[in-house]
Amino acid sequence: MIDTNFLHQLDHFSLIINKRITSNYVGERFSSATGRGLIFKDHVLYAPGEDFRTIDWKVYGRTDKLFVKRFEEERNLTVHVLVDFSASMNFGTHVKKSEFASMIAVGFAYLALKNNERFVVSLFSDEVEVVKPKRGMTQIAAVINYLDNKKPKGSNNIYSCLKEYSKAIKSKAYLVVISDFLYPVEDIEKALFFFKNHQVVLIQVLDKMESKLDIEGDFKLSDMESNSILHTFINAFTRRKYQNSLEEHNARIKHVCDLVGAQFYPAHTGQTPFDVFYDVLGRKR
Repeated sequence: MIDTNFLHQLDHFSLIINKRITSNYVGERFSSATGRGLIFKDHVLYAPGEDFRTIDWKVYGRTDKLFVKRFEEERNLTVHVLVDFSASMNFGTHVKKSEFASMIAVGFAYLALKNNERFVVSLFSDEVEVVKPKRGMTQIAAVINYLDNKKPKGSNNIYSCLKEYSKAIKSKAYLVVISDFLYPVEDIEKALFFFKNHQVVLIQVLDKMESKLDIEGDFKLSDMESNSILHTFINAFTRRKYQNSLEEHNARIKHVCDLVGAQFYPAHTGQTPFDVFYDVLGRKR
């Protein structure tokens, strides 16, 4: 449940983070700031470390020098937050993944509210629920009520759901997708290409136990989406193999995100939502 204490914390947090996130959330219309956008601004000489994809090869052909394109950064972004509410998100040893994901979703909605931007939070599992973006306190209240009255269920079909949702985006968007992302990377890759013209952030929410697998002994594991059962013994070797598999899976997701200019942030329920906000909007900017 989203309570008033969490909203008070968000209010305090928004004051702290506001100066750090101007590249993503700075009011309405366009500004003279440069960044990823639609309106061409000028050329500057390429410097090591800059995005190689911004090089203007036509200018290089004429001048034999590397120049990068600069654009006016679009500031009037509609914030879309998509939260995975399939049955697997109902798992939690301390707090359910769905509850943690909901707090992150409300946080992004609240930051959009504070910057007078349109925002929306929608849920997906085997289907996606499309809700119209709006501004204001009435919208944030509707988002909280919406999340508090939903329970995770069904299996996840991330490709078809994101494909369907892409049809509902009518303007330049800042899209946040929150899920455990324990799905085939190929499906994630195909889904992301529907949003290659938007700013996209993927936030992986795992239970702390899923992230660390800090357990040992005989266990009966149940798949919350398929209801299949796996009997297994977990020891140091099993944990190491599991960690390697998870790291490889996440590395593949990050590679896919890099291909389309998206960002990927892993998180777990042993953190606070504010740790996640700082990673996405603060420390790594």
